[in-house]
Amino acid sequence: MKKQFAALSLALAISPFAHGAEFINVLTGGTSGVYYPVGVAMSQLFTKAMPAAKVSVQATKASAENLNLLQAGRGELGFTLADAAADAWKGEAEAGFAQPLKKLRAVAAIYPNYIQIVASSESGIKTLADLKGKRISVGAPKSGTELNARAILKAAGLSYKDFAKVEFLSFGESVELMKNRQLDATLQSSGLGVASIRDLSSALKVTFVPVTPDIVARIGDPAYQATKIPAKTYDDLPADLPTVAISNLLVTNDKVPNDTVYMMTKQLFTNLPVLANAHAAIKAFNPANALKGLPMPLHPGAEKYYREIGLLK
Repeated sequence: MKKQFAALSLALAISPFAHGAEFINVLTGGTSGVYYPVGVAMSQLFTKAMPAAKVSVQATKASAENLNLLQAGRGELGFTLADAAADAWKGEAEAGFAQPLKKLRAVAAIYPNYIQIVASSESGIKTLADLKGKRISVGAPKSGTELNARAILKAAGLSYKDFAKVEFLSFGESVELMKNRQLDATLQSSGLGVASIRDLSSALKVTFVPVTPDIVARIGDPAYQATKIPAKTYDDLPADLPTVAISNLLVTNDKVPNDTVYMMTKQLFTNLPVLANAHAAIKAFNPANALKGLPMPLHPGAEKYYREIGLLK
């Protein structure tokens, strides 16, 4: 018995989970977006690589909720948009952060989100200006999508008061209302090929609304970059469409052990094809950009991995 106890004590002493996060809760977003399927794929990788950990995936309202949960120690890894993360670090109350969330630590910048504004063709909407007086969904309240919507609409000279109706709904719920002719348009901030928009364009004739470079310039935030959605990304998109992109980040908190974050970071980088199978948006992840635009300090566990592979000297 003494020998067995000694062996068990030694095993616990060398385990990266002995004094840290035996639970890894991955905070994602709505099930019809990109965060959730990628988060599920990550959780499966973590389970194989760290069998001592109990790994779970939580569907959330995405960016703002994830950041607040991480700050409260109710998650070990979360997805967020870069602009929401910057607001959280600074403590922007209007964005949903009553005070600066200084326990947050960055893991990586991953793929870009594209602003995808889709209108029913019968609504006659072709430009941002045409949205005035229409019915629109702008994402869950205080979500990254909703924060993006505010910035873009403001740059276009619009506010929520200019619409006949504004709904604050998940991607899937927005699409269902559009199918039922209860909404004219939906703004979704997501990776390319998102399931909700594929579903909508297969059920309804739609028009994709451009966000032109002059609008992007008016936003005045370096997190927002002018880009294009490639032609044929969706059935009703015959040509490249001007829009705006914002980086997605993976974030943790300062209480998650270094070994845990090191292993999570390593699993991300060494299993990109597996994650791309979960959602094609991950194909846009360039590991060379993993450290660009991080609005908060890097977690030491992630830093260790980046030094190991030469991204940090």
